[in-house]
Amino acid sequence: MILDPLDYIAATGKAAAEADSAESAIETIMRRASELGDPVAHQKPGALDPGQKQFFVSGGFLITPDRKYLMLVGNTGFPAEQKRLMVPIDGGNPGWVVANRQSLVLPNTDDDRSFRQYLKTSRMGSALYSPLLWQGEILGLILVAAQARNTLGPADLAILDALAPLAAASWVALGGPQWLGSNYPPADAWRASSEGLK
Repeated sequence: MILDPLDYIAATGKAAAEADSAESAIETIMRRASELGDPVAHQKPGALDPGQKQFFVSGGFLITPDRKYLMLVGNTGFPAEQKRLMVPIDGGNPGWVVANRQSLVLPNTDDDRSFRQYLKTSRMGSALYSPLLWQGEILGLILVAAQARNTLGPADLAILDALAPLAAASWVALGGPQWLGSNYPPADAWRASSEGLK
């Protein structure tokens, strides 16, 4: 739980400004974004399925040069083999965010029939998505997801929406688009289908 959003956003911006690469800036922002949410949500009845434990994933999904995929960049919490998760640009909720250039909050993913599981380890119970916009163009999005249902809500989305311009500016300032152009397609790509994992 973030007690002072303005201080949190300012500190996140300062940390990102100290990054030495576009990906490390995104990772810095997303690592801090994993602090969002209700810290005791996982203790509430029905928040977790039997055997589950609370954990977070976060990262940026940047539009690839051929505009076919959203490529995971600067992630925290994803399995090592999914470091370069590639989601089709029209896939699931990330695709909706890109197409509509709007944020999205899913307090309980069970309530959203369009939610697709792309994380190899489990279906996340709560998720936030914010578009990365730069000079009228969409670069991709940032996301935070938690295993426990009802961890993340509208107040958390407002903070993520404030971090999105920091992420977009850091990405551009540190040469992210050029890096993406030079590193796509990645040798370690993990391509998902639009339908997600079964």
